[in-house]
Amino acid sequence: MKEQVFNIKNNDDFTQVALDVFKHQFSNNKVYRSFCDLLYIHPSDITKIEEIPFLPIQFFKTREVVSSKNGIQEVFSSSGTTGSVISKHFVTDLDWYEKSYLKGFEHFYGNIEDYVVLALLPNYLERQGSSLVYMVDDLIKKSNHPESGFYLNNIDELAKKLIDLDNQNKKVLLIGVSFALLDLIEKHQFNLKNTIVMETGGMKGRRKELIRNELHKLLCKGFGVSKIHSEYGMTELLSQGYSKGNGVFNCPPWMRILTRDTEDPLTILPKGKSGGINVIDLANYNSCSFIATQDLGKTHLDNSFEIIGRFDNSDIRGCNLMLL
Repeated sequence: MKEQVFNIKNNDDFTQVALDVFKHQFSNNKVYRSFCDLLYIHPSDITKIEEIPFLPIQFFKTREVVSSKNGIQEVFSSSGTTGSVISKHFVTDLDWYEKSYLKGFEHFYGNIEDYVVLALLPNYLERQGSSLVYMVDDLIKKSNHPESGFYLNNIDELAKKLIDLDNQNKKVLLIGVSFALLDLIEKHQFNLKNTIVMETGGMKGRRKELIRNELHKLLCKGFGVSKIHSEYGMTELLSQGYSKGNGVFNCPPWMRILTRDTEDPLTILPKGKSGGINVIDLANYNSCSFIATQDLGKTHLDNSFEIIGRFDNSDIRGCNLMLL
């Protein structure tokens, strides 16, 4: 069943694999099973993906959310403010994670070996346990370009390399956290023709938060590009959504976004209605594939989606089911 995750071709395939994964996680994930039991939901009751319970993402802060008896190979953790409780994702199969992000990248952008990968992720590099750093580090290695690499505070060196590579008509992927990309264009101006600029979100307390349109406008002007790409991922997932511009994201075939009613978390909303973001990440086979996040957004008829904000309250409704 697990191998079917990366062989999904259509909606029927997705539904069947999702229902199979739900049964597997109901039987093998103690935290998720307890959550389903409290809702009086059993796999025999479920016939479509909209009926599957979505585990509130806060449980990754207080529980070990695992659906496998294999040993833990890596613990990815979220970046938290001082004193806050961080999320932990216990990963039992790193090869599976690598397969997911490589296939996902290839689905949208082609072979990683076609790119020079330049990473500007200072706040992530300053701590251990980032799933994003793990992914980007591996993409850098697999790009097989000696010019690929991480940049921390050496912005002048990065600027020179960006211009040189772009002038050589090399395909470049510049992936960075928002505040660092803004730091770069405040010091240097670019007119890039062969470079994809991809932001991974977040000011991380370093700058005033900007709405996406405002941020992308500044970045487009500073880098001399027409579109800013974005990556949508999180510690608790093993897959990523990508946007090639305008903040509209698409998922690889084994990932899907639904929206839920903010007042009634068990109600799934129709396409086009704004609500809480529920993620189905079937690559999260050994953890939990059905997660209710703290993001707000909306989905479109073609299964693309937009993120429009975050919940103001610190906890999602429904978490109090399992505070004991």
